[in-house]
Amino acid sequence: MIANAPPIIVTDPPGKPPITGVLDAGAFWPHIELAKLRDTVDVDGSVTAARLTHAASSALASVVLDLSAWAATQQAAGFVALSSVPAVAINGVSVNVLRFERAVYAYAKAELAQRYAGADATGRAERGDDGRELQASDYRADALSAVRDILGVARFESELI
Repeated sequence: MIANAPPIIVTDPPGKPPITGVLDAGAFWPHIELAKLRDTVDVDGSVTAARLTHAASSALASVVLDLSAWAATQQAAGFVALSSVPAVAINGVSVNVLRFERAVYAYAKAELAQRYAGADATGRAERGDDGRELQASDYRADALSAVRDILGVARFESELI
């Protein structure tokens, strides 16, 4: 006899309001919508609004710091917002804005993956500290690639020794 159990479905915990809110780092930078961040990098319902806001704020600060000298150069050239810096647009959105969001989202997800155990698609606990650290490292690398793409520099450097 084979037993069939209903599938495990991970949902937001009951009683918690949906995450809303926007982070603003100044006129030059795009706003970061917490609900969009949550959906884009698949942050599960066990992450509270406070944790997500903290991780996203830290991530936003890191990306803005990484791009501060570049942004000052762009502003000195007369560009008032990241979206106005000349770049290819996809569906009407500057790739610089898309990369900026990707960097912030990836740094936020890296912090959440490293700090808080979550659940995978099967509902089982994640694969331990090593797995979370590896996942966080992958997200940090993705964020760094996005920042370097905005800066227009190579994603990595190597040399023969």
